[in-house]
Amino acid sequence: MQDILDIQQDGGVLRLTMNRPERLNALNPALATALRECFQGLYRRTDIRVVILQGAGLSFCAGLDLKEQPGQDLGTSDMLAVQYSIRDIMLAMRRCPQPIISIVQGAASGGGFALALASDIRLATPDARMNASFLRIGLTGCDMGVSYFLPRMVGSSVAAQYLLTGRFMDAARAHALGLVSTVAPLSELQQEAQALAEDMLRTTPLGLRLTKEALGLSLDMGSLEAVMAMEDRQQVLCTQTEDFQEGLQAFLQKRPPHYSGQ
Repeated sequence: MQDILDIQQDGGVLRLTMNRPERLNALNPALATALRECFQGLYRRTDIRVVILQGAGLSFCAGLDLKEQPGQDLGTSDMLAVQYSIRDIMLAMRRCPQPIISIVQGAASGGGFALALASDIRLATPDARMNASFLRIGLTGCDMGVSYFLPRMVGSSVAAQYLLTGRFMDAARAHALGLVSTVAPLSELQQEAQALAEDMLRTTPLGLRLTKEALGLSLDMGSLEAVMAMEDRQQVLCTQTEDFQEGLQAFLQKRPPHYSGQ
């Protein structure tokens, strides 16, 4: 039986492939659990430094698999537990210290849209289409952190356009808005994701983790002074490491650095 979430580690890079291509990688309880537990397990994994997330087959993730969701007879408490089991994936993605690169091809709807938005870098194929599909099945358009991420990334008016209608955003529009950084055929995106990961692996482990942390926290800080205070403390913390001294000497000696994580 194939793994519902294919996990491959190559050095410091972890490749996660949602592996339900026959269902466009829709989130059933088993896949949701696998994703949540995987990202939660990364909190203290210093051997893994970068994550690449993708979907097998034609689509990234078509949202919730409605054929495998609990019935309407569940009470409020049970439904809330189901809701938490899915939304906790996105919380874990933001809490884990490793940068997450998502390769989005085909549909990224509903929960798939949320997975893409919770990533740090999004790469898209020309046929990628994203939408908040919750609104089209009798729910609100705001779910799984989408109403948090999208306005911060594209502005409130554009976010409202998509969240209030459930319309699809194509790859060209997403690129124009800065929601995805690259649009290219899948084979090229695989190469770009690997190149990005290799660039990240050339940084210090602590510096990379703190950079992701600062980028996330700065979204919610209320002032320039607060952001700069965090940056100041992070920079001073980095200067106390052996890796900082190694990076400085490597720069001065014009050679590649050899970081130890210390």
